[in-house]
Amino acid sequence: MKNLTRQLFEKIFGKGAWETRLFFAPGRVNLIGEHTDYTGGWVFPAALSFGTWARVRVRNDRLFRFASTSFAGRFECHADDITYHDEDSWANYPKGVLKGFINKGVPLQGLDILYDGNIPTGAGLSSSASIELVTAVALNLIYQTGFSMIELVQIAQQAENQFVGVNCGIMDQFAVGMGKEKHAILLNCQNLQYSYTNLDLREYKLVITNTNKPRNLAESKYNERRAEVEEGFRMMSPYLAGPECLGQVTLKEWEQVRHAITDPTIAKRVEHVVKENDRVRQSSKALRAGDLSRFGQLMNQSHQSLRDLYEVTGHELDTLADLARQTEGCIGSRMTGAGFGGCTVSLVHQDVLNLFRQQVQVGYSRETGLAPAFYVAEIGAGARELSEGDAGWRSW
Repeated sequence: MKNLTRQLFEKIFGKGAWETRLFFAPGRVNLIGEHTDYTGGWVFPAALSFGTWARVRVRNDRLFRFASTSFAGRFECHADDITYHDEDSWANYPKGVLKGFINKGVPLQGLDILYDGNIPTGAGLSSSASIELVTAVALNLIYQTGFSMIELVQIAQQAENQFVGVNCGIMDQFAVGMGKEKHAILLNCQNLQYSYTNLDLREYKLVITNTNKPRNLAESKYNERRAEVEEGFRMMSPYLAGPECLGQVTLKEWEQVRHAITDPTIAKRVEHVVKENDRVRQSSKALRAGDLSRFGQLMNQSHQSLRDLYEVTGHELDTLADLARQTEGCIGSRMTGAGFGGCTVSLVHQDVLNLFRQQVQVGYSRETGLAPAFYVAEIGAGARELSEGDAGWRSW
């Protein structure tokens, strides 16, 4: 992995009159609470220590140029003509953020931006949200717009929803922007009320395992699942007195109104969301009480629900989760992210990390023919500007 040196930047974009500045936004792992954010429900994500870096230089001709150390191709657009193009690939994410700033009346004068990252592409660790937030923070500070971090999070989500066309909730962008070192975020996605939970895992580690089966979220069944649960809530609404969205429906209310959903597939989708929201709240309580065993049980239940009710796991994710749970010292494992490939997150005792990796790798390769990748997750801070001397900007 290359570092974002000034020399590399100038090799790509040439010398310029202005100095460059350096920015960072992390990836995120969702500990529990999957496919609940876009229902106005609860999620429990944390920012990671790895993510996306951006070296940025001001221009005065209203031209924006993008390049990456990770992907081929260079892209550009003018401030007066920011439109989505399939051929612009990953550059559509920062372009969507630019469009959001312009829509808020910010007079953008042009930038050169070189990106560098170490989030596995398509792994479900929010590489797109990381690109969006590192761009948003850079624009906010360079143009001194004064937007709060939550406003930047909302701009980034709108970029993905309205510009790129992925109908995601706000969790990914919120975790990337609002992350806090060694803490998870308990977030109500309906009203954006949140609190931080200290992740004191004692002798356990969070291990992220990548299926190495990439999936493009925009081409997956993500939007289909969202449409299904929205239809489910529409069918239930006449029988509900209080809830304004599916994420507010309690277990007791679900049992009382489930008869309103006559489509068995939609009923399964809704049941997952209602029970997953309850698991999120239970997980936060368990961690606050130091009950890691209970948290591990809830992780396992979450994966089973995503497999059987929401049907977003698939053979590779199920294989990884099953192998993880069969390994001594692992007390919980589940898929994380949108599914259809991507990663699992497991709670593993630090004394058996090497054994865990060996057993899961051998079993997974034998079963799928794929080689998994492993990351021991360190929980880091949210999107921010870095100084040149900050060792945190270097790729790992």
